[in-house]
Amino acid sequence: MTIVLIGALSYLLAALMLVREVAREGDARSWLLPALGGLAFHAATHVLAWNSAGGLDMHFFAALSLVGLGMAMLTTAFGASGRMAALGVVVFPIAAVLLLVYANVGHHVAEGLDWHLQLHAWFALLAYATLAIAALLAVMLWLQERALRRRDIRGWLRALPPLTELETLLFRTIAVGFILLTATLLTGALFVEDFFAQRLIEKTVLSVLSWLAFGALLLGRWRYGWRGTIAVRWTLAAMALLVLAFFGSKFVLEVVLRRA
Repeated sequence: MTIVLIGALSYLLAALMLVREVAREGDARSWLLPALGGLAFHAATHVLAWNSAGGLDMHFFAALSLVGLGMAMLTTAFGASGRMAALGVVVFPIAAVLLLVYANVGHHVAEGLDWHLQLHAWFALLAYATLAIAALLAVMLWLQERALRRRDIRGWLRALPPLTELETLLFRTIAVGFILLTATLLTGALFVEDFFAQRLIEKTVLSVLSWLAFGALLLGRWRYGWRGTIAVRWTLAAMALLVLAFFGSKFVLEVVLRRA
């Protein structure tokens, strides 16, 4: 539990330092060390749990925590490269909360997955983390556009990159997430025996609908130059489908119905 608390506090410290940076009071990279510490302790928590259980734990709260870890890793990578560090003000506290919840209520017996299913699970977690970051970028794009229309750019919005750069980053993130989601669906169809079974059909259908929505958005961007409000709406709608597909079905099956 000690490493969990240290990890969560490290995330919160990184977020606090980013708030100071946005207010132009702190060192531009002061947040990076506690963020890396949070990532290290977060990852160590899962590794130790897997070693203790004798295998991977991919149940609901563990999966949520791993998605939080992936989001924090992407945010740190973006921020360290000088782009979108302000995203950490939102992402790091989310990662801290998910880590604490997992440590307190999320442990389950290991599932004993073979490498095919592990590959599918990792593709899924990476896809969800990447596209969750894309959804946050879409919200920031919408807020920045609204502020520009009102000629009211102030506070943390000043820490965001220019609108065109933010939009480019959004679509690049969506493209990476789309590739990962494609790999998730392909490995699911190939390796998950009951991928189209009755108990998973809602998850499969919603995942495919989300994939189609993200694909349509990328096609619209390439063919018609979609941007702005259209991009934001499509991104959030596609992400909502993905959340319902994975965490909605997982919550019902594993938390409400108590099924593995």
